[in-house]
Amino acid sequence: MKQLIIKGFLLAIMAMASFACKDDLEYGPLVRDNRPAVPVTFPGATTYGGNPFIDVSTAGGGAIKFTLEIPSSTGRTIKEITRVVGGGTAINAASLNTASSAINTAPIAGSGNTAVFETTLAAFRTKYPTVVLTPGTAITPREIAFIFLVTLDDNTQIITQQVRVRVQA
Repeated sequence: MKQLIIKGFLLAIMAMASFACKDDLEYGPLVRDNRPAVPVTFPGATTYGGNPFIDVSTAGGGAIKFTLEIPSSTGRTIKEITRVVGGGTAINAASLNTASSAINTAPIAGSGNTAVFETTLAAFRTKYPTVVLTPGTAITPREIAFIFLVTLDDNTQIITQQVRVRVQA
């Protein structure tokens, strides 16, 4: 009987302790979403899933075009796309630190709240010869990726999320 009372008492203390902690929903910088004050979107890209993507056909010439846009309500404009890095789907923000991996040789000027990046599969193949561009099937398409460093009119720099190109025959 004595052990039953002790076990009941300990269970009651544990139950009270689990409800006694205040949850202030501040978990620190390691587990919060890292979103810029000015979001960059990609009109024309399909956005379900993790990364926006476009479909490109090798038969159609392989033209790749991404339009980058920021909301006009921010009061900011895009000065330039400072650096563009392409590669396989393993590229990330750190890839922007290597100048030799950039696909653009000069900044790409913005126009108001938009900027346009254009290239081709042939130019991509020349810059990144180790990335496989053989078209996949409709079920498992081949994907290549890009990431952008965007500079705004106040010289704020934003690193976009990775965007992908599905290469199809």
